[in-house]
Amino acid sequence: MRLGVGIGWRPEIADAVEALEGVEWVEAVAENLCADHLPDSLVRLRERGVTVVPHGVALGLGGAERPDPRRLADLAARVRLLGAPLVTEHLAFVRAGGPLTGSPALEAGHLLPVPRTWDALDVLCENVRIAQDALPVPLALENIAALVNWPGEELTEGQFLAELVERTGVRLLIDVANLHTNHVNRGEVPASALDELPVEAIAYVHVAGGVEKDGVWHDTHAHPVTAPVLDVLAELRSRVDPPGVLLERDDDFPPAEELAGELALIASTLGAARPTGRTAPISAPLTRRDGGPAGGTAGVRERLAGAQAGLLASLVAGAPVPPGFDGERLGVQSRALAAKRAGVVAKVAPELPEILGASYRAAFLRYAEGRPPASGYRRDALAFAEHLLVTGEPADGAARLRLTHWWQERAGARPPLRATRLVRAARAAFRTSTTTLRSGGN
Repeated sequence: MRLGVGIGWRPEIADAVEALEGVEWVEAVAENLCADHLPDSLVRLRERGVTVVPHGVALGLGGAERPDPRRLADLAARVRLLGAPLVTEHLAFVRAGGPLTGSPALEAGHLLPVPRTWDALDVLCENVRIAQDALPVPLALENIAALVNWPGEELTEGQFLAELVERTGVRLLIDVANLHTNHVNRGEVPASALDELPVEAIAYVHVAGGVEKDGVWHDTHAHPVTAPVLDVLAELRSRVDPPGVLLERDDDFPPAEELAGELALIASTLGAARPTGRTAPISAPLTRRDGGPAGGTAGVRERLAGAQAGLLASLVAGAPVPPGFDGERLGVQSRALAAKRAGVVAKVAPELPEILGASYRAAFLRYAEGRPPASGYRRDALAFAEHLLVTGEPADGAARLRLTHWWQERAGARPPLRATRLVRAARAAFRTSTTTLRSGGN
């Protein structure tokens, strides 16, 4: 179906989105919606005939585990609530460890890249088929931005996506900002990726802003769309007329007139770049060297699980850098994950930065170093406050008293005793060492 030009709906800009002229559809983060009722703003948009597409971020279809039936059911419920014509997710993994590795389960709090190997593709295709069977509408998957390369990759991004579409019939959500990000960070040429893509499988396109720091492009979704990203959009438009194009903004929201200006810029880019009739260069059919997995994906899943657990433990739990990875790049990614975690905790528990003031960010980053995220950001906020209290922080007595009261209201009568803290620290160290031993050979 034709979607047209749209914008990502977020609660912070709900009023602005409703007032914007020319918005033909919106996209809402699925996990931020209740399964049984919609925000009033989305109800009003739907009553006006505006299509709402749910965009998932938590399935982790690129992970080694099969998709969680509960998460799939939740996503399906939101699709039905919205009356959506399709649903989208990401080609990424978001958690690792657990039963397949015998190590603690770890959450990334972020979309991490899948190795572009035949083995990972086999697992991904099986996961996609499971998801397709559980969802009531077509599924489209989005290419992600990445800071790191997996060692030993066997396929380009375009080849990987083309094979995925060929095997599963899944649709594609192409993020041109992510193609630009991977160009800066990984040396991948957007035009080459587009040449290899089955552009007829594109359901719609994302456009978003970012910023470059010290030679690394950060896909922030908190900055204006840049000219290089619009150039990639024009490159895509020269190959195909995409059914829909959507502006994404997730933070540092500008005034409504700036959003309207960016939408106009996207529309003018689409209008100026017409399909040229060019065809992609003919390439030799892809063949895998090993002929495919024998007896299903069980062994493949275990190998992938070990590799992903090793990478994630290095990023969020202080484990050593896995062999073959760029340690400097992993450090950049690890710091970016910690900074993102600090920002989300500040949003779900705004009292913490209010109590700690300017020292909040530095204190949280010290706490996060070597400590994987707790189960959910609210629990992470509680664990952070508990850590501060048992270590005698903050130094200001009034602030510490306010933090104690905040913690008591949400967690219990008093912070844990020193003995309890030591036991927890020992357990955390043991879990990290176990993860390191199990993943060291991957």
